[in-house]
Amino acid sequence: MSETSEPKHGFDTLQIHAGSQPDPATGARQTPIYQTTSYVFRDADHAAKLFNLQELGYIYTRIGNPTVQVLQDRVCALEGGAGAVACASGHAAQVMALFPLMKPGDNFVASTRLYGGSVNQFNHAFKHFGWEVRFVDTEDEAAVKAAIDGNTRAVFCESIANPGGYITDIEALAAIAHDAGVPLIVDNTTATPYLCRPFEHGADIVLHSTTKYLCGNATSMGGMVVDSGRFDWSASGNYPALTTPCESYHGLNFHEALGGMAYTFYSIAITLRDLGMCQAPVNAFQTLLGIETLSLRMERHCSNALKVAEFLESHPAVEYVTYAGLASSPWAARKAKYCPKGASSIFTFGVKGGYDACVRMVDSVTLFSHLANLGDARSLIIHSASTTHRQLTDEQRVAAGAGPEVVRLSIGLEDPADLIADLDQALAKATAGTAAA
Repeated sequence: MSETSEPKHGFDTLQIHAGSQPDPATGARQTPIYQTTSYVFRDADHAAKLFNLQELGYIYTRIGNPTVQVLQDRVCALEGGAGAVACASGHAAQVMALFPLMKPGDNFVASTRLYGGSVNQFNHAFKHFGWEVRFVDTEDEAAVKAAIDGNTRAVFCESIANPGGYITDIEALAAIAHDAGVPLIVDNTTATPYLCRPFEHGADIVLHSTTKYLCGNATSMGGMVVDSGRFDWSASGNYPALTTPCESYHGLNFHEALGGMAYTFYSIAITLRDLGMCQAPVNAFQTLLGIETLSLRMERHCSNALKVAEFLESHPAVEYVTYAGLASSPWAARKAKYCPKGASSIFTFGVKGGYDACVRMVDSVTLFSHLANLGDARSLIIHSASTTHRQLTDEQRVAAGAGPEVVRLSIGLEDPADLIADLDQALAKATAGTAAA
């Protein structure tokens, strides 16, 4: 149960120490991998108290594990949250984030500028729960307000949007959401808490695909939901899962009993218990190793990305570059406000020659890896329209920033001169024989 009480250390200290103590049994300084399914109870009374939520402890790794606990506490501390719950993937985190808030017939408002898999999940899979998504361009505040009605239960966005690197005006969205009595949920995967702290700008819930930058080495799947602990779930009467008696726990009212920790405890006691999307201990261990160097990696990611983006911006075969770290970017002022340390390392660019030139380009790189991931130490490339956003309509792809001419990059930690050279030769091959050549 991840309520953090870390002292006020700096980010670099927290990313190494938060949630972690020497192992009490062996003195091991690195967090052990507790590769176990279950835990021995002291006696029958101890077991009963655990199952009745009267005492904290471990029952079964589906709902809690000591290695995963350290990861939860660490991410919670880095985000400045009240509680955090880990799960199996970023997609699982999106289900977990909404499950305590939604019932059949409810809706949530989501930005059109999202990862294609999220758009697909929201638009299709969530219908099986009876949940409706309402996509809006979050730059249009009037459209966001108009999309919210009496059955809306949340507003959802990405801090730095995948694929284009667009930076969301979190503060403005939070104000709209709170005026309507609903929480703002921010996917902070691309920014990480090193670059952006959504709670400081009014967000209520933050989620991550820990698979990406937090892990940083493309070894381990995982997700995380972090609660600010500030949203009043009882104010509107629209969140009965948290504010009315729960039959699963003999009438326990989570909000009355747990206050600011109600959402976190519900996510463990109900969502993890019943939906079972737990994170594997070995994945939590690998992610903890990655987080130890998060600030160092993000600084290099941002530095490399800026150099590559500046090169592409001046390339004759490139129509445009979306990187928010560029001085010419329309998001430069927003980047300074929300991500002053850098604009992360994901962005897109338009290739002259369109769809066919993009396909030739991703087939021509030699150092970049052509795959569907981001946030790796290695630099990655993908043509979103033919892959990650393929299931969307043409209109949805364009709205998400994944039109036919768009190539997405995730810049890694290599020598930037080598990355630039690889892109230069790939662009030459992609546009050979066209006007761009």
